[in-house]
Amino acid sequence: MSKRVPKDYKADSVRDIDLSSIKTFSDLCESLISAGGFMGKNLGLAVRIVKDMITDEDCTVFMSFTGNTVATGLRGVYKTMVEKRLVDVIITTVGTLDHDIARSWRTYYQGDFFEDDTRLLKNGFHRLGNIIIPFENYGEIIEEKVRKVLERIYNDGTREISTYELCWLLGKEAVSEDSILYWAYKNKVPIIIPGPLDGAVGSQLWFFQQIHRDFRLNVFKDEELLSNIVFEAKKTGAIIIGGGISKHHLLWWNQFRGGLDYAIQISTAIEYDGSLSGARLDEAISWKKISDKSIRVNVIADATIALPLIVRAILEHIDE
Repeated sequence: MSKRVPKDYKADSVRDIDLSSIKTFSDLCESLISAGGFMGKNLGLAVRIVKDMITDEDCTVFMSFTGNTVATGLRGVYKTMVEKRLVDVIITTVGTLDHDIARSWRTYYQGDFFEDDTRLLKNGFHRLGNIIIPFENYGEIIEEKVRKVLERIYNDGTREISTYELCWLLGKEAVSEDSILYWAYKNKVPIIIPGPLDGAVGSQLWFFQQIHRDFRLNVFKDEELLSNIVFEAKKTGAIIIGGGISKHHLLWWNQFRGGLDYAIQISTAIEYDGSLSGARLDEAISWKKISDKSIRVNVIADATIALPLIVRAILEHIDE
């Protein structure tokens, strides 16, 4: 050992990744831990932590993510996680509903981050990062599907609904079977939308209420459900993708039980502007949102890269 390393320093040695001996994603992710390679190690640890939380029978697993990722192929990963019951509760943004509904019936296209946005506007396209969305493949189809559901439930006598109940209804009536909402409805996984009036679906709710003044969203019912889940849980774990209100709402509720027992976070946001989105999980310890005894890891990476690898490794593990 180099003399520049303190004599009392003890740690595992860095090991090279031997690709010739790796047969599965699970093996690859496990090898990243002993490789000691920056975020590669943290990705491997994230797989291990997610395995622990989903196989711990006492653990209720929460997942939060932002709706923009549902515009990408990551939608299929979320769908699989709900279909396979890897998570018990989802907290997300209205954008998740927007893109999940729109992509059930219409097509999004691959583009480039450096498209000419003025040209796109003139030709009837939205741009979301490097995803290109025709106008008619977004707002129009969302309005058609959501209004149909709202009109039906109103005519059947419904005057008040929570966001998780709305998500189940949309999963039953407004999407295809390859969607997140469909499998949430099928497996009765609650999807909580703490900011329900933001986005295309939120606008349709507001427009509908302008005509039907006695129609209400009952967000207190969502909070009652979260309260019951949190206080009844023996342990809680979190898979946090990105930040914003989704991340905060997940953390906020878990402070009331002494904090999360397991947590992974995948994000590219930085902490140096003091934002909640960029805050490392460790910061949440001071707010009692994550237990200081928790098993946790921060993965500084694009979720469209990291999450498919993690979930594929998990599926190999649970299918063994």
